[in-house]
Amino acid sequence: MVSKSMIYSGLLSNNLLPNAAYHQMSSGKMINPNMAQKDLKEAFISNLTGTTLAENLLGLILSALCVNCRGLILMYFVGPSTASSWKRLLLIDFILLVASLVLSCTVLSDILHWMVLVLAAVLGLSVFQIYSQRKHYSHQHLKEVIGSFLETSLDVNYVPFVTLFRVFVNIKTGISILAVDFPIFPRRYAKAETYGTGIMDFGVAAFVFANALVSPEARQRNKNTSHSKFSFMIKQIIAVWPLVFLGLARLLSVRAVDYHEHISEYGLHWNFFFTLAIVRILSSFLLILCPVRSSWILSASIAIGYQLLLETTNLKQFILHGSDGKDTRVGFINANREGLFSLLGYLAIYMAGVQAGVFIMKKRTLVIEWIKVQGSLLMGFLLMWLLLLVSENLTETVSRRMANLSFVLWTVGQSLFFLMIHMLADLILVFVKVISGISNVPSSWNILRGSSQHEKDRTLLKSSPSGKVDKTSIHFCLIEAVSRNQLLFFLQSNILTGLVNLMIDTIHSNTIISLSVLLLYMFCNCFVVYILHINDITLKFW
Repeated sequence: MVSKSMIYSGLLSNNLLPNAAYHQMSSGKMINPNMAQKDLKEAFISNLTGTTLAENLLGLILSALCVNCRGLILMYFVGPSTASSWKRLLLIDFILLVASLVLSCTVLSDILHWMVLVLAAVLGLSVFQIYSQRKHYSHQHLKEVIGSFLETSLDVNYVPFVTLFRVFVNIKTGISILAVDFPIFPRRYAKAETYGTGIMDFGVAAFVFANALVSPEARQRNKNTSHSKFSFMIKQIIAVWPLVFLGLARLLSVRAVDYHEHISEYGLHWNFFFTLAIVRILSSFLLILCPVRSSWILSASIAIGYQLLLETTNLKQFILHGSDGKDTRVGFINANREGLFSLLGYLAIYMAGVQAGVFIMKKRTLVIEWIKVQGSLLMGFLLMWLLLLVSENLTETVSRRMANLSFVLWTVGQSLFFLMIHMLADLILVFVKVISGISNVPSSWNILRGSSQHEKDRTLLKSSPSGKVDKTSIHFCLIEAVSRNQLLFFLQSNILTGLVNLMIDTIHSNTIISLSVLLLYMFCNCFVVYILHINDITLKFW
């Protein structure tokens, strides 16, 4: 029989368990097996250093390639969504958009670069083949086809790559929060302890940036008198009550079941939901006082000012080691120092997201106008990367724990790259639509010129007595389903993650069991929101 000390030794030899945790657990001082299991799980996700910047970007590219492959399959091998079986379409979407990402961050993580190269090659060959056999513009040369493509009119009321950004942040987070507890999830992908860029370190910042992109301020919905701005602020404070409620519910439930936690992430009582709520309130207050179009100035000022505090005061030592330098957690501020002070970094990220949202949400019609946006996002990404190098050389490397200046620059740059790569995926699908005459791809841009389907959708919308789109116009689309009930998707992901951890010894699960549980878990998450979507149900009660 394999003893517990032998298991700990095996984890240690594979760099899965820190030395301190190994010596503590193998010393024989722990009698309660449940406590040992809890501490083992905490050690399994602690003291990690992350992965490279390049590998982080590869994961973002992969999701965009999956969107393209899914689009081509729907266009050429599947009929219109309203005429196809929802079960078949759900299976296609799940395999291409979710299961592929589960595999990429588990059993195929070591060949992620090959996955990206193969899918990019397949996509390139497919587009070339479609162009060679094009039905529209068949007598025109490439230059003329490209000219027609650049002058194509798109739906100004829908920006699909923003939806893709928000949905994939949710999906990737849903996968990671459970996968991190299994040995098939590489430790370099998990959250870094103090410094580093694990794939999961991007998660919370991406949520903050995604919320800012579609915030009322970014969409310029509060351009009114000072009295209405005050009312708007009150509404924003009231609007965050679900996040506060969920934060309290998570805190109480974790304490009730003695669930394992990574305390150095936020502290003893703080969590992700509280961060989102406070950042939302603070940003609304600041954007009432300052022009929305200058939010980038606020972002830079907050991030630089916070970094100066870290460098010139004892704040950094306090965050990392506590008030007495021994990592004690006595007192509310001391107990939750990471969560409280990292709010400044996340606030800077939110302001940067608002600035990006103001720019992206401008009304644009032609493809060529969106290509210019693509260029601007590329320049923004390169600028953030350059500033990141400068920041790391002058101050310190990326730290999610403190949400320092380098972390802000890294996550904003990653977000701009994520947006840019998904916009490129959307534009590729538009090009294929133009040269093929096929427009059956939900969650992609509607082509206005010559698009009978778009006119049909507009007619359905106008004819609906309630002002809502008729059910016959709802696409059987997983992307739209997750987008429609994003908070529910994230909430049920957290609940199912807790249930799985309570029922299964995750860190001792073999590859087959781990992969099966992860795929079943994600399918359950997707199935619930999908069923709600095709029945035209949005669970929002605030």
